[in-house]
Amino acid sequence: MAYVPNGLARAAVRFKPAAFAGTFVALMMASLIVAACGILLETGLRASVPPERYAGAPVVAAADQSVHFVAGSGDSKSESDTPLPDQARLDASLVAKAGAVPGARAAVPDVTFPVHSGGKDVTAHGWGSTAFTGEKLTAGRAPHPGEVVLAAPGASVGDRTTLTTADGPRDVRVSGTVEPRQGALTAWFADAEAVRVSGHPGRVDAIAVLPKDGIPADTLKSQVAHALGKKADVHTGDDRSAAEGSELAYAKELLTALGGSFGGIAALTAVFTSAGTVALSVGQRAREYALLRAIGTTPRQIRRTIATETLLVAPVAAAVGVLPGIALAGWWFGQLKEKGAVPEAVDLSVSFIPLAAAVGVAVLTALGAGYLAARRPSRIKPGQALSEASVERMPLGWIRTPLGIAAAVGGAVFAGFAAHNTGEDAANAALGVVMLFMLAVALLGPLVARGCAALFGLPLRGAGAPAALAAANSRTNARRLASAITPIVLAMAFSSVLVFMHTSEDRVAADQQRAGITADHIVTSETGLAPGAVTKAADTEGVTSAVGLLKTSVLVPVGSGADRWLESASTQGITGSAADLAKVQDLKVETGALTLGRDRIAIDANLARSAHVQTGDRLDIRLPDGTRAAPKVVATYGRGLGLSQVTMSAADLKQHVTSSFATELWTKGGSEQALAGLGTLQDRDGYTTAQSLDRELNAWANTTMAAVLGGFAAIAAVNTLVMTVLDRRRELGTLRLIGSTRRQVMHMIRWEALLVACAGIVIGSAIALATLVPMMKGLTGESPYIPPLTYGAFVGAVLVLGLASATIPARAALKSTA
Repeated sequence: MAYVPNGLARAAVRFKPAAFAGTFVALMMASLIVAACGILLETGLRASVPPERYAGAPVVAAADQSVHFVAGSGDSKSESDTPLPDQARLDASLVAKAGAVPGARAAVPDVTFPVHSGGKDVTAHGWGSTAFTGEKLTAGRAPHPGEVVLAAPGASVGDRTTLTTADGPRDVRVSGTVEPRQGALTAWFADAEAVRVSGHPGRVDAIAVLPKDGIPADTLKSQVAHALGKKADVHTGDDRSAAEGSELAYAKELLTALGGSFGGIAALTAVFTSAGTVALSVGQRAREYALLRAIGTTPRQIRRTIATETLLVAPVAAAVGVLPGIALAGWWFGQLKEKGAVPEAVDLSVSFIPLAAAVGVAVLTALGAGYLAARRPSRIKPGQALSEASVERMPLGWIRTPLGIAAAVGGAVFAGFAAHNTGEDAANAALGVVMLFMLAVALLGPLVARGCAALFGLPLRGAGAPAALAAANSRTNARRLASAITPIVLAMAFSSVLVFMHTSEDRVAADQQRAGITADHIVTSETGLAPGAVTKAADTEGVTSAVGLLKTSVLVPVGSGADRWLESASTQGITGSAADLAKVQDLKVETGALTLGRDRIAIDANLARSAHVQTGDRLDIRLPDGTRAAPKVVATYGRGLGLSQVTMSAADLKQHVTSSFATELWTKGGSEQALAGLGTLQDRDGYTTAQSLDRELNAWANTTMAAVLGGFAAIAAVNTLVMTVLDRRRELGTLRLIGSTRRQVMHMIRWEALLVACAGIVIGSAIALATLVPMMKGLTGESPYIPPLTYGAFVGAVLVLGLASATIPARAALKSTA
């Protein structure tokens, strides 16, 4: 059937614009949110940055900076790639293979590692890397073993200096000097010595392959890739930035998660609310369609008219929504950059694909909702159409009702499953709870509304004539009530889950830190403490225990069956005895004992449940550089969220991180004056505050998503309430004609708005609790924490919006009927 604009549709849009204003706003908002999420998704898929360190190396061979994880088998097999917490490295023996290919002029092993010099932090490399980074000697010559070239103010050829490496202090001679770049202190060792003292001997960060004259980079790339096989990834162009670390990979993962996962939820929410608005708009003109049927209009003409009206409004609304969608994506992306989650060199990708998708989603949603809403008025007999237009039919649909009941049952089953499980299994099941219950509310809206009207209407019957009339109106017009309740439920449920999930985790982490930190002093250093700092602190007067912590992350497989993935777990590598650790940290050991050593770890109890391991089991983990290990679990403890989820010997970590220096030193006893020279000194409260800053990005992301979803749903609720009130001009005018005062009518409208708002708040809060309780039990082992002021703000905002969006248009309607 060709949808050609007809005169009736054009006249409806032209002469009754108010009837389509709500549809326009809903479709515009749907387009806005889909466009914004689509742009973030596309940016995550396309993100690239030009290489910095390897800009002068046409071909770079490096290890894969992600772990490829396979779970399940056969039809249930799943695969995922997880960025590594630290730099993955190559075997140094591959340098000779890369340099032996026909098109290679030289293959340079590249390593970057920190060293200390006189309390200053220095970045060290192998001298061969200057072939592609471009540094030139200002004096002296290239280093031999036992020598270094320095880029440091005041350095002179022939000086002796002490550089503290991962192996300890080394007395070296300055063989040459280089002009410092941007004031950065840098040291270059001979290539072989740099690999040996870097902290990961026999391994290199990457291999820079320099071509012979006239050899294209792509040709050399294929030759190197053939020579190295699967032992290395070979990069050219902007792809070389992948060899510089996992920063871009983490940014891409974040952007695709925001644009994909959150975008999917947001798109579904947008489709639900905009579809309900379109259906409401069609339902409000039931009298018109009934009259058209009575004068002989065919069902095909009715459907064609509704489709044409949709095509006149939807594309324009969607196109208007695209522009603020681009602005929202730009603001969101800029905030992520400002918070360091996305590299500065990544640009926002805006193409026609997400914009066309946003317009398409809005148009298809409007057409689908309009078609479904038009089915009954276009099919029933003319006489029956007139009677149904006068009185709302019973809210029972033979398609929606069974589907809604199935969704509600599914939500209850998921809630039960989540309540009887722990860890990530419980959290994942809980996410299904909110989606299924929201789907049930959307499908069973009229039945839910009728139940709410009956329940909340009981106290209204004794509150005077306006309140009793509001209760009767709500029972009689369940479909109208449902269209207003559903978006409020959406706003309350989604916003509460996203915000209170973070407040719950933050509260538990803060409580665990307060209870778990028993050290008197904590010394920290972003670039690492000197190797002898623990021994020096232990020998300090008054110190009874001193423990060094190397802070990093490892990847742990969690989940069940094919639904398993690698999760990053915060990790502390211990330098010191288990007895000393127990004096500065109370991890609250639940099973086993902290007998740490080679090939032994202790893990958080919730993480153990998620990974399905117990004390005595072997846990298959990936160390920070991707090396596979299976240490024995010797203990589980209860304060991992506030301290560290994994505790192991620093000796098992040092060769798998870029910097093997301890980043924290915890002591029992001692004085501030004696320990101040080792690094930045903090007490318990100061350390707790500093650690909470690391969770700000997650808190901000959750709050932003809640604001986007909640704001959209709130606007949809306001839009729906305004539409329903403006559609009741005749009803309000009739009330005035039979003697009701303006004040009585406004009281009735306010009572109706309060009923709608309270119903939405109660149902949305119930869905949020059904989701949060099992989720938090699984993730933290405790009940959710809901700050009273925050929840009160949510409730107050819903009540104010509900009252304002009902009373303001009601005043306008009463003026027009005066």
